[in-house]
Amino acid sequence: MDCHLPYLTSDCMIEIFTFFNEEDLISASSVCKDWHDAAETPWLWRQLCLQRWGFCNISVVGSEHVKPAWKRYFLRRSHLEMKMMKGRSGSDYTCKSLRGHTGRVVGLVYLQGNMPQLPDLWNCDAIVCSASTDGTVRAWNVQNGVQLWCSPLQSPLTGIVCDREHGVVITADSTGLIKTWEGHTGQETASYSAASPHCTLLHYNMNSSCFLSVGTSQGSVCTLAGSALTRKSSLVVCDTFKVNILLVSPDKKWILAGTKDNDDFSPKVICTESLTSPSEEEEPLCQCLPVTGCQAAVFIPTQPARLAVIHHKGRSNNKALTVLDVSIKRTKYKTEIQIQQVASFALTLNSRDILLEARDSSTLVVAADRELWVYSLTGALLTSFKDHTEPVSSICVDSFRVVTASRDLSLRVLTWRHDRDHRLTLESRYHLLGGSHSMSRGFTHVACDFSSVVASVEGKDGKDVLKAYCFTS
Repeated sequence: MDCHLPYLTSDCMIEIFTFFNEEDLISASSVCKDWHDAAETPWLWRQLCLQRWGFCNISVVGSEHVKPAWKRYFLRRSHLEMKMMKGRSGSDYTCKSLRGHTGRVVGLVYLQGNMPQLPDLWNCDAIVCSASTDGTVRAWNVQNGVQLWCSPLQSPLTGIVCDREHGVVITADSTGLIKTWEGHTGQETASYSAASPHCTLLHYNMNSSCFLSVGTSQGSVCTLAGSALTRKSSLVVCDTFKVNILLVSPDKKWILAGTKDNDDFSPKVICTESLTSPSEEEEPLCQCLPVTGCQAAVFIPTQPARLAVIHHKGRSNNKALTVLDVSIKRTKYKTEIQIQQVASFALTLNSRDILLEARDSSTLVVAADRELWVYSLTGALLTSFKDHTEPVSSICVDSFRVVTASRDLSLRVLTWRHDRDHRLTLESRYHLLGGSHSMSRGFTHVACDFSSVVASVEGKDGKDVLKAYCFTS
């Protein structure tokens, strides 16, 4: 075939090439100069990118009008994802041990990282901060495996969250003292005493302001504002039981607060403005959910105010998963919260240690004991796994993969894919091992960004170690 036929114009070739995949385009580009120019058309590679990922951080490779930008992005990201799907030690990822803590790690967060929503494939430096019962918070460079800073000693820490937008780390200790730390230097910037041995921390940004809501052992939610941790409000949620469920909706208009310690208690949905801008004349706007004995909950990430709750059903040990929509109804005389049930279905779970996450508007991930289940919002079981020999202690879910951490000293990596009927499902890929059983008791926490996984390993000597797995393109 003569590729120089006069009627085979550039526009015709580009139109034909829209039916090609990336391998076909690469092959076509080697035929001749005209085919090469047509196959290098940015629009073709842009279409491939958007068809596969839906959104792309093209700014990381320069202007999208530069001819190879979309092609470079596609090839680099697909190559990195292939490595993350195969998980071959040495060739696909490196593993580093981050040592320094002399106590138990109680939590870890990414202060800086490569988020799955908009990954930067050329600048992958990640910073993780960890809190420990040794009374320190430490920051680590994940790729280099080095400690960046360590806070002064204080009482044993019990929790950690971060404000990535402002580069701030927030911790709580066993006396209820809450502190903020400058994320890149480790300098303490503010403190507040909640006078509670247990604090559940929830950070969120709303209307260009940052807030921290704190669930206490006394059953109240205390809300602080700004970098100075100025107290804004305090609301009793569950009387004498500690608040250990505290979530904020994607639109930041609602907060869910409750306890796992009372099977008769109903968690409450609270209007965020009632906590951040309380009125002296009006009672806080809140409403109990029509369920009791909440064991796990999550807001659906792509919906403004839809949440899923795993709770007790009836007087036996039966459990159910209920999906609810939260909205507000205003009339001339009053404003009230409306809660509408979207779906509800039974679960066969014997464990009280249940983990619940959502991938998108239609997919839920449940972990309990040694098993993992994937459900649709209507209760259809999409798939299930029993890859671990000991209980799952932590899970991390994003749009590309699920990572489960277990007491069997392994992390299991599973990736999302569509089956022949174009239905979303999960495929089990490989294990990431955590070291020697003679020295460790298993993984306790796991966190991920797009190109790395960090997990804490409980040491038998009382000194926990972080394991950092980094994938490179």
